[in-house]
Amino acid sequence: MMSKQIVVVGGGAAGMMAAICAAEQGASVTLLEPNERLGKKLNITGKGRCNVTNNADLETLLANTPKNGKFLYSVFSRFDGRDTMAFFEELGVPLKTERGNRVFPVSDRAFDISGALERRLKALRVTLVRDRAVHLEIEEGTVCGVLGERREYPAQAVILATGGVSYPATGSTGEGHRMAAEAGHTVTPLRGSLVPLREQGNLCARMQGLSLRNVSLTVFENDKKIYTDFGEMLFTHFGVSGPLVLSASAHMRRFEKKKYRLEIDLKPALDEQQLDKRLLSDFTKYANSDFCNALGDLLPQKLIPVVVGLTEIPPHQKVHDLTKEQRRELLRLLKHFPIAIAGPCPVTDAIITSGGVKVGEINPATMESKLVKGLYFSGEVIDVDAYTGGFNLQIAWATGRAAGLAAAENET
Repeated sequence: MMSKQIVVVGGGAAGMMAAICAAEQGASVTLLEPNERLGKKLNITGKGRCNVTNNADLETLLANTPKNGKFLYSVFSRFDGRDTMAFFEELGVPLKTERGNRVFPVSDRAFDISGALERRLKALRVTLVRDRAVHLEIEEGTVCGVLGERREYPAQAVILATGGVSYPATGSTGEGHRMAAEAGHTVTPLRGSLVPLREQGNLCARMQGLSLRNVSLTVFENDKKIYTDFGEMLFTHFGVSGPLVLSASAHMRRFEKKKYRLEIDLKPALDEQQLDKRLLSDFTKYANSDFCNALGDLLPQKLIPVVVGLTEIPPHQKVHDLTKEQRRELLRLLKHFPIAIAGPCPVTDAIITSGGVKVGEINPATMESKLVKGLYFSGEVIDVDAYTGGFNLQIAWATGRAAGLAAAENET
């Protein structure tokens, strides 16, 4: 009996997982990828360490997927973070769990993850073709092949795993969304998530290159506190970036209707009383200095002129002349340093894409299109996205697996 011919479009995390699962069911799988390397984006995740997944159960995965999480209930209940860990450990990659249940290879090398997937593809005799898909061939509502730039690939099932439109240099150029739309699917508006933020004003530009560690960041949506976290961030010429900011951006989804601002607690380890004591001690030490020269023990150099300006205390006022009210104003600013946000950076600067093929047009158990028989979707091409911490890669693994298994099993 001839084995079922399946074409997987896209050799990223979701595509490689889909190809492996389909081939394990005995299907004859062709994987189309225009890049010279598979998993190009996978290899740069987690600063090159690859945050493979989150050591989490179904409830935790759903709670960390704000965009259409319910759609993933079926695939996550069959393949959660712990299943992903078992999958990679079986492929010979030892893993470790860090803060926030983030999972990384013990080696801290993303290439160990992509390498293990490549070896498995080879062992299963998946045909890897360096070609870019340009068109889905559909006859009478059923997919029958893929047209590439180099040639045609006949298929009884096609899995679209082309990624989003973030990081276009890795090959995520939105081609999958275009092909899905041509096949009759609705593609919801595409924008960046886990993205740096542009400030309103020029405070950040004055501190460009300054990295803050161990600070607390709070997001306000129209003056309502919606998110707070602790960690590391960076000031840039356009605004703010770094792990804290990227995580925060996933909660800021309504720029067209809402106003957002950030507040940084520069000294989260000290409550107001303790910080006031610290200020009094510094002010005693620098009693005869100008105010602008008395903050060197407390703040990084680049931050001092900005903080001084925001307090409206004359920079050259002597420290021994500062009033209690002026000290209170400085204290308030250290605990609530404000940044007005103009909006997110372009989607090309984002780690992931929010938006994609409408979930109502996809079967949540099999990832098969409800509009075109034999067409499946996996990964970022679908309108689902999650917070940082390995959750977006978990979406890729779980949807890739579901699509691969269903494509190989379903009779055309």
